[in-house]
Amino acid sequence: MLNVDKKVVVITGASSGIGEATARLLSQNGANVVLGARRTERLEKVVGDIRDQGHTAEFKAVDVANREDVKAFIHFAKDRYGRVDVIFNNAGVMPLSRLDALKVEEWDTMINVNIRGVLNGIAAGLPIMEAQGGGHFINTASIAAHWVGPTAAVYCATKYAVWAISDGLRQESKNIRVTLISPGVVETELGSDITDNASKDFLQELRKTALTSDAIARAVFYAIAQPADVDVNEIIVRPTASAF
Repeated sequence: MLNVDKKVVVITGASSGIGEATARLLSQNGANVVLGARRTERLEKVVGDIRDQGHTAEFKAVDVANREDVKAFIHFAKDRYGRVDVIFNNAGVMPLSRLDALKVEEWDTMINVNIRGVLNGIAAGLPIMEAQGGGHFINTASIAAHWVGPTAAVYCATKYAVWAISDGLRQESKNIRVTLISPGVVETELGSDITDNASKDFLQELRKTALTSDAIARAVFYAIAQPADVDVNEIIVRPTASAF
Protein backbone atom coordinates (compact mmCIF):
# COMPACT_ATOMS: atom_id res chain seq x y z
CA MET A 1 0.00 0.00 0.00
CA LEU A 2 2.78 2.44 0.95
CA ASN A 3 4.24 2.27 -2.54
CA VAL A 4 0.95 3.47 -4.07
CA ASP A 5 0.17 6.36 -1.74
CA LYS A 6 0.92 9.79 -3.26
CA LYS A 7 2.22 8.30 -6.52
CA VAL A 8 1.30 10.23 -9.66
CA VAL A 9 -0.32 7.76 -12.05
CA VAL A 10 -1.23 8.72 -15.61
CA ILE A 11 -3.83 6.50 -17.31
CA THR A 12 -4.93 6.46 -20.94
CA GLY A 13 -8.20 4.88 -22.01
CA ALA A 14 -9.55 6.03 -18.66
CA SER A 15 -13.11 6.96 -19.61
CA SER A 16 -14.43 3.42 -19.09
CA GLY A 17 -13.51 -0.20 -18.49
CA ILE A 18 -10.08 -1.12 -17.16
CA GLY A 19 -8.75 2.45 -17.18
CA GLU A 20 -11.69 3.78 -15.18
CA ALA A 21 -11.63 0.90 -12.70
CA THR A 22 -7.89 1.34 -12.17
CA ALA A 23 -8.23 5.08 -11.61
CA ARG A 24 -10.91 4.52 -8.99
CA LEU A 25 -8.96 1.80 -7.16
CA LEU A 26 -5.64 3.65 -7.13
CA SER A 27 -7.21 6.93 -6.00
CA GLN A 28 -8.93 5.10 -3.13
CA ASN A 29 -5.49 3.99 -2.03
CA GLY A 30 -3.93 7.44 -2.07
CA ALA A 31 -2.57 7.81 -5.61
CA ASN A 32 -2.89 11.06 -7.55
CA VAL A 33 -4.49 9.89 -10.78
CA VAL A 34 -4.54 11.76 -14.08
CA LEU A 35 -7.09 10.40 -16.54
CA GLY A 36 -6.91 10.71 -20.30
CA ALA A 37 -9.23 9.71 -23.15
CA ARG A 38 -11.12 11.31 -26.01
CA ARG A 39 -14.52 11.36 -24.26
CA THR A 40 -14.09 14.29 -21.90
CA GLU A 41 -17.68 14.12 -20.66
CA ARG A 42 -16.99 10.63 -19.32
CA LEU A 43 -13.66 11.71 -17.83
CA GLU A 44 -15.32 14.63 -16.09
CA LYS A 45 -17.88 12.33 -14.48
CA VAL A 46 -15.29 9.80 -13.28
CA VAL A 47 -13.04 12.52 -11.88
CA GLY A 48 -16.04 14.12 -10.21
CA ASP A 49 -16.93 10.83 -8.52
CA ILE A 50 -13.35 10.38 -7.31
CA ARG A 51 -13.20 13.90 -5.89
CA ASP A 52 -16.60 13.49 -4.22
CA GLN A 53 -15.09 10.55 -2.32
CA GLY A 54 -12.32 12.80 -1.04
CA HIS A 55 -9.59 11.62 -3.39
CA THR A 56 -7.40 13.40 -5.95
CA ALA A 57 -7.86 13.24 -9.71
CA GLU A 58 -7.37 15.35 -12.82
CA PHE A 59 -8.25 14.77 -16.46
CA LYS A 60 -7.30 15.94 -19.92
CA ALA A 61 -8.48 14.96 -23.39
CA VAL A 62 -5.94 12.89 -25.30
CA ASP A 63 -5.78 11.01 -28.58
CA VAL A 64 -3.05 8.43 -28.01
CA ALA A 65 -2.39 8.10 -31.74
CA ASN A 66 -1.22 11.73 -31.78
CA ARG A 67 2.34 12.08 -30.45
CA GLU A 68 2.05 15.75 -29.50
CA ASP A 69 -1.29 15.14 -27.82
CA VAL A 70 0.23 12.43 -25.62
CA LYS A 71 3.23 14.60 -24.79
CA ALA A 72 0.93 17.44 -23.73
CA PHE A 73 -1.12 15.06 -21.61
CA ILE A 74 1.84 13.62 -19.73
CA HIS A 75 3.42 17.05 -19.25
CA PHE A 76 0.07 18.25 -17.90
CA ALA A 77 0.43 15.64 -15.15
CA LYS A 78 4.03 16.63 -14.46
CA ASP A 79 3.16 20.33 -14.30
CA ARG A 80 0.30 19.60 -11.90
CA TYR A 81 2.18 17.30 -9.51
CA GLY A 82 5.87 17.87 -10.22
CA ARG A 83 6.61 14.31 -11.33
CA VAL A 84 5.16 11.28 -13.10
CA ASP A 85 5.61 7.97 -11.29
CA VAL A 86 3.52 5.61 -13.41
CA ILE A 87 2.26 5.73 -16.99
CA PHE A 88 -0.46 3.17 -17.70
CA ASN A 89 -0.63 2.87 -21.50
CA ASN A 90 -4.04 1.28 -21.49
CA ALA A 91 -5.97 2.70 -24.47
CA GLY A 92 -6.78 0.16 -27.15
CA VAL A 93 -9.22 -0.81 -29.89
CA MET A 94 -10.28 -4.19 -31.25
CA PRO A 95 -12.30 -4.12 -34.51
CA LEU A 96 -11.92 -7.83 -35.28
CA SER A 97 -12.43 -9.21 -38.79
CA ARG A 98 -11.02 -11.83 -41.14
CA LEU A 99 -8.09 -10.68 -43.22
CA ASP A 100 -9.96 -11.40 -46.44
CA ALA A 101 -12.57 -8.84 -45.41
CA LEU A 102 -9.85 -6.30 -46.21
CA LYS A 103 -10.91 -3.78 -43.60
CA VAL A 104 -7.62 -1.97 -44.07
CA GLU A 105 -8.75 1.25 -42.38
CA GLU A 106 -9.53 -0.75 -39.23
CA TRP A 107 -6.07 -2.34 -39.44
CA ASP A 108 -4.56 1.15 -39.52
CA THR A 109 -6.63 2.21 -36.52
CA MET A 110 -5.41 -0.75 -34.46
CA ILE A 111 -1.80 -0.07 -35.41
CA ASN A 112 -2.13 3.63 -34.58
CA VAL A 113 -3.86 3.19 -31.24
CA ASN A 114 -2.52 -0.11 -29.94
CA ILE A 115 1.12 0.24 -31.04
CA ARG A 116 1.80 3.90 -31.69
CA GLY A 117 -0.25 4.84 -28.64
CA VAL A 118 2.09 2.85 -26.41
CA LEU A 119 5.19 4.19 -28.15
CA ASN A 120 3.90 7.75 -27.82
CA GLY A 121 3.42 7.24 -24.09
CA ILE A 122 6.95 5.91 -23.74
CA ALA A 123 8.42 8.73 -25.85
CA ALA A 124 6.71 11.36 -23.73
CA GLY A 125 7.33 9.76 -20.35
CA LEU A 126 10.80 8.26 -20.62
CA PRO A 127 12.76 11.54 -20.47
CA ILE A 128 10.74 12.61 -17.41
CA MET A 129 11.33 9.33 -15.59
CA GLU A 130 15.02 9.28 -16.45
CA ALA A 131 15.44 12.84 -15.16
CA GLN A 132 13.67 12.09 -11.89
CA GLY A 133 15.59 8.85 -11.38
CA GLY A 134 12.84 6.28 -11.83
CA GLY A 135 9.33 5.45 -12.84
CA HIS A 136 7.05 2.68 -14.02
CA PHE A 137 5.45 1.92 -17.38
CA ILE A 138 2.45 -0.41 -17.42
CA ASN A 139 1.25 -1.47 -20.86
CA THR A 140 -2.00 -3.26 -21.59
CA ALA A 141 -1.54 -6.19 -23.95
CA SER A 142 -3.96 -9.13 -23.97
CA ILE A 143 -4.05 -12.89 -24.13
CA ALA A 144 -3.94 -11.96 -27.82
CA ALA A 145 -0.22 -11.32 -27.24
CA HIS A 146 0.12 -15.06 -26.58
CA TRP A 147 -2.53 -16.63 -28.81
CA VAL A 148 -3.73 -16.01 -32.37
CA GLY A 149 -7.25 -16.79 -33.53
CA PRO A 150 -9.25 -16.28 -36.72
CA THR A 151 -10.57 -12.72 -37.14
CA ALA A 152 -7.88 -11.50 -34.69
CA ALA A 153 -4.70 -11.61 -36.78
CA VAL A 154 -4.06 -7.85 -36.87
CA TYR A 155 -5.24 -7.27 -33.31
CA CYS A 156 -2.98 -10.07 -32.08
CA ALA A 157 -0.09 -8.62 -34.07
CA THR A 158 -0.52 -5.27 -32.33
CA LYS A 159 -0.54 -6.94 -28.93
CA TYR A 160 2.51 -9.05 -29.77
CA ALA A 161 4.16 -5.72 -30.59
CA VAL A 162 3.21 -4.32 -27.19
CA TRP A 163 4.78 -7.39 -25.59
CA ALA A 164 8.00 -6.90 -27.59
CA ILE A 165 8.18 -3.16 -26.90
CA SER A 166 7.61 -3.73 -23.20
CA ASP A 167 10.30 -6.37 -22.87
CA GLY A 168 12.76 -4.31 -24.88
CA LEU A 169 12.15 -1.32 -22.62
CA ARG A 170 12.58 -3.52 -19.55
CA GLN A 171 15.93 -4.79 -20.78
CA GLU A 172 17.18 -1.29 -21.54
CA SER A 173 16.10 0.17 -18.19
CA LYS A 174 18.07 0.16 -14.95
CA ASN A 175 15.77 2.15 -12.70
CA ILE A 176 12.46 2.16 -14.60
CA ARG A 177 10.03 -0.68 -14.01
CA VAL A 178 8.02 -2.17 -16.88
CA THR A 179 4.90 -4.29 -16.51
CA LEU A 180 2.83 -5.95 -19.21
CA ILE A 181 -0.78 -6.67 -18.26
CA SER A 182 -2.41 -9.35 -20.43
CA PRO A 183 -6.14 -9.63 -19.68
CA GLY A 184 -8.24 -12.54 -20.81
CA VAL A 185 -11.84 -11.88 -21.75
CA VAL A 186 -13.12 -8.82 -19.86
CA GLU A 187 -16.58 -7.28 -19.95
CA THR A 188 -15.71 -3.81 -21.31
CA GLU A 189 -16.50 -1.59 -24.30
CA LEU A 190 -13.51 -3.07 -26.16
CA GLY A 191 -14.83 -4.52 -29.39
CA SER A 192 -17.78 -2.14 -29.61
CA ASP A 193 -16.22 -0.90 -32.85
CA ILE A 194 -16.43 -4.30 -34.57
CA THR A 195 -18.22 -3.98 -37.91
CA ASP A 196 -17.97 -7.64 -38.92
CA ASN A 197 -21.06 -9.57 -37.79
CA ALA A 198 -19.34 -12.95 -37.41
CA SER A 199 -16.68 -11.37 -35.20
CA LYS A 200 -19.34 -9.69 -33.07
CA ASP A 201 -20.98 -13.08 -32.51
CA PHE A 202 -17.63 -14.67 -31.66
CA LEU A 203 -16.85 -12.02 -29.05
CA GLN A 204 -20.35 -12.23 -27.58
CA GLU A 205 -19.89 -15.97 -27.12
CA LEU A 206 -16.51 -15.49 -25.43
CA ARG A 207 -17.98 -12.92 -23.05
CA LYS A 208 -20.37 -15.45 -21.59
CA THR A 209 -17.38 -16.13 -19.33
CA ALA A 210 -15.70 -12.81 -18.61
CA LEU A 211 -13.84 -10.91 -15.93
CA THR A 212 -14.85 -7.51 -14.62
CA SER A 213 -12.55 -4.53 -15.11
CA ASP A 214 -11.94 -4.51 -11.35
CA ALA A 215 -9.99 -7.78 -11.66
CA ILE A 216 -7.48 -6.13 -13.98
CA ALA A 217 -7.34 -3.00 -11.85
CA ARG A 218 -6.27 -5.15 -8.90
CA ALA A 219 -3.46 -6.63 -11.01
CA VAL A 220 -2.24 -3.13 -11.89
CA PHE A 221 -2.43 -2.15 -8.23
CA TYR A 222 -0.36 -5.20 -7.28
CA ALA A 223 2.40 -4.33 -9.76
CA ILE A 224 2.60 -0.71 -8.60
CA ALA A 225 2.52 -1.60 -4.90
CA GLN A 226 5.72 -3.65 -4.99
CA PRO A 227 8.94 -2.18 -3.53
CA ALA A 228 11.02 -0.13 -5.95
CA ASP A 229 13.53 -2.96 -6.42
CA VAL A 230 10.81 -5.42 -7.49
CA ASP A 231 9.71 -5.30 -11.12
CA VAL A 232 6.64 -7.39 -11.95
CA ASN A 233 7.22 -7.88 -15.67
CA GLU A 234 4.09 -9.66 -16.84
CA ILE A 235 0.69 -10.60 -15.47
CA ILE A 236 -1.84 -12.74 -17.36
CA VAL A 237 -5.33 -12.66 -15.86
CA ARG A 238 -8.03 -15.00 -17.19
CA PRO A 239 -11.47 -16.06 -16.01
CA THR A 240 -11.05 -19.34 -14.13
CA ALA A 241 -13.51 -21.13 -16.40
CA SER A 242 -12.12 -19.78 -19.66
CA ALA A 243 -9.89 -21.65 -22.09
CA PHE A 244 -8.89 -18.36 -23.75
